[in-house]
Amino acid sequence: MWRHCRSISNERARSRTSPDNKGSQVKRLDNWVEQSTRRVAQQTSRRNFLARLSGLLVGGTALPLLPVARATEATTASVPDESALEGSLGDPTSCDYWRHCSMDGFLCSCCGGSQTSCPPGTELAVVTWVGTCRNPADGIDYVISYNDCCGKSSCGRCACNRNEGDRPMYMPPKSNDINWCQGIDNNIYHCTIAAVIGRGV
Repeated sequence: MWRHCRSISNERARSRTSPDNKGSQVKRLDNWVEQSTRRVAQQTSRRNFLARLSGLLVGGTALPLLPVARATEATTASVPDESALEGSLGDPTSCDYWRHCSMDGFLCSCCGGSQTSCPPGTELAVVTWVGTCRNPADGIDYVISYNDCCGKSSCGRCACNRNEGDRPMYMPPKSNDINWCQGIDNNIYHCTIAAVIGRGV
């Protein structure tokens, strides 16, 4: 009886480790992979795959531009009245002024312009970097558009380099180390304005 039980258990152990059993498991896995691959091939085409891949790649390259696009599309309804912001604490020609929290450049307000307009003889760059600065007068965060004014040699007055929220150059809309005068007729940098374009979230 004891020998009979031992022989039955030996046969079971052999059947578990037999090459036929392992072969059937591999065969089932192979059949499953084949059926899955055929199903995917029937439901998609190479052209469809390439179209989706190219859409993903093009969409991925446009992602860093989104904050710039949003900044330029800000409606005038969301832009606070400049005269209401003029009573803010601080000197607008100082680097410590609240709007200049992400500034890197010469203040146009010291170079013949203002917080929102370029000096005569210069042209406003069409692309910008944006920052969010808190106005100490009302405690509200505002989105600031830092536009370069281009076309004359550097102003050289009221240089500010605060860099709060500055990101590396591979994140262009949040980097202030780029010459934003590219894309217009004269790409010589002169100074930078700090226009309020909306409230922060």
